[in-house]
Amino acid sequence: MIEIPSDLHPSLVPLVFLLGNWEGAGVSDFPGDEKCNFGQEVTFTHDGRDFLEYVSHTWVLDAEGKKVKPLESESGYWRVDEHRKVEVVMVRDQGVVEIWYGELADQKPQIDLGTDAVARTAASGPYSGGKRLYGYVNSDLMWVGEKATPDVELRPYMSAHLKKVVDPSEWAKDLKDLPDDGIAFFK
Repeated sequence: MIEIPSDLHPSLVPLVFLLGNWEGAGVSDFPGDEKCNFGQEVTFTHDGRDFLEYVSHTWVLDAEGKKVKPLESESGYWRVDEHRKVEVVMVRDQGVVEIWYGELADQKPQIDLGTDAVARTAASGPYSGGKRLYGYVNSDLMWVGEKATPDVELRPYMSAHLKKVVDPSEWAKDLKDLPDDGIAFFK
């Protein structure tokens, strides 16, 4: 069930399904880069203003699913207007800053984004733009990213399936009148 925080800016209600901490795994595959499985942690938070703050960290996983090395990190801010148009400003650890525009699908929690502007530092690799699709499916967050460079046409390069991470303290506040010994709860 999706809950709307009482202090959430009213304009962000269409994006409420993104809020929280998410963890999962995916696949990365792009010409010139090592194909790999990766782990990911994503956080969407708010502070009452008209944007969501976004932070993502990914890392390469070995065959047993253990972290091997960092892959990509990015952070940014997400907004949505009254017409369900979404804008995202994102900074990546590779020296890339992006502005994304897109929209929420009609009647479902799905966001389709494309880059509008890309700025790169001298240290960043070749990159000319991308597309992303995010969807809330059966209480999970799924996404697929496409990427283009001057030498490679736009093509899928990463996708992941993320599960919501729930802090046990959130559950504990809902446990009222639990017996001290805990055993009576099961009788």
